[in-house]
Amino acid sequence: MSIQKLETSVIIIGAGPAGAGASFFLSKYEIPHIVIEKETFPRDKVCGDACSGKTALVINRANTEWLDEIRHEPDNFLPSWGIKFVAPNGRALDIPFSPKRTPETKAPGFTVPRLTFDNFLFAKMASPYCTILQGTQVNLINNSPGKVSVTVMHNAAEYEITAPVIIGADGDKSIIRKKYLSENAAPKAYAVGLRAYYEGVTGMHAENFIELHFLPEMLPGYLWIFPLPGGRANVGVGILSETIRRKKINLREQMLYAIKNSPQIGPRFVNAKLIDKIQGWGLPLAVEQQPLSGDNFMLTGDAGCLIDPFSGEGIGNALYSGMLAAAAIKQGIEQKKYSAAFFKTAYDDVLYKRLGDEFKVSAALQRLCKYPWLFNFVVNKASKSQSLRDTISSMFTDMDLREQLSKPSFYFKILFNK
Repeated sequence: MSIQKLETSVIIIGAGPAGAGASFFLSKYEIPHIVIEKETFPRDKVCGDACSGKTALVINRANTEWLDEIRHEPDNFLPSWGIKFVAPNGRALDIPFSPKRTPETKAPGFTVPRLTFDNFLFAKMASPYCTILQGTQVNLINNSPGKVSVTVMHNAAEYEITAPVIIGADGDKSIIRKKYLSENAAPKAYAVGLRAYYEGVTGMHAENFIELHFLPEMLPGYLWIFPLPGGRANVGVGILSETIRRKKINLREQMLYAIKNSPQIGPRFVNAKLIDKIQGWGLPLAVEQQPLSGDNFMLTGDAGCLIDPFSGEGIGNALYSGMLAAAAIKQGIEQKKYSAAFFKTAYDDVLYKRLGDEFKVSAALQRLCKYPWLFNFVVNKASKSQSLRDTISSMFTDMDLREQLSKPSFYFKILFNK
């Protein structure tokens, strides 16, 4: 069987949010590209199913009409107005995403099953500049001076696809990361998540706040409850792999025990029904700056270990990194540069300049969760002080303010009411 040869400007491995984000903007820049996806859409992806304002921002930049579609489909996309933190002592703190909103304000975030959302993004990738090969297995990746060649099997035919640059958008088990950054696996930066779908969970917030429950036995991880369209809920847990190994935790058993026995959570699940099997996945966290590119390649989303260390957000960061990767490639094509030095400046440095402080603060907050007394202290104080609640709420939209959460002086001021 002869190999069919194709040439393009960019190869993208993976058609999830990171790959879709890159594709959207490559098409806007009129740059031809081929997307290789091993699954066939629609397909599920284990996830928390919560999308932040960052997700909305990238979609809006790609096409304003797409965001309007999302906001006019409440049966598929549930608008969310805030987040509820529940401290280890059981006290809750509601943090609205838009504390100063007006009647015209749109919900900054939303929840949607990944099966629905990824298929929505996949459908929007269609363009004259995008060729998608789904159900396609990558067999070989080769480098030669100034180019990358990928050999794949598609519909029983073998193809060799060549381009000056390849984007790894293929998740936490990325074959692109494994090939180019095999010594940069960052095992200590990994967490494990479990996801389950329930119906009949009671006590949801009227404005669909997502919930993070910092149970003592799961710190520095947490249990989440995210409302979904149709009265369902995404319920799961996330915890550092290192903690699981050290404490010999059976995460599934611990999750089910909390759902049944937690004083705050248990009563809400009395008549709830598990409607799908509990599934797990890896969470490569952005706890430190790692290389995201090199000669002729770039990593985006989970392949680049870009999940927020505190909130666990991955979708928004995946889309955002895909957008920045496309912009860097546009510059590379204009300047005929695809070197490691060029991509570090055009992509890595730009991404970390925009998201690096956010990652640092989130990593610091994650470390603070090891001290339940401190978490309890802040929530107790905030529950009694409207001004403190407003301050914390603003911290989730203003990174300069959010950074205060990681500084000891912030807690000193609270302690002495300053």
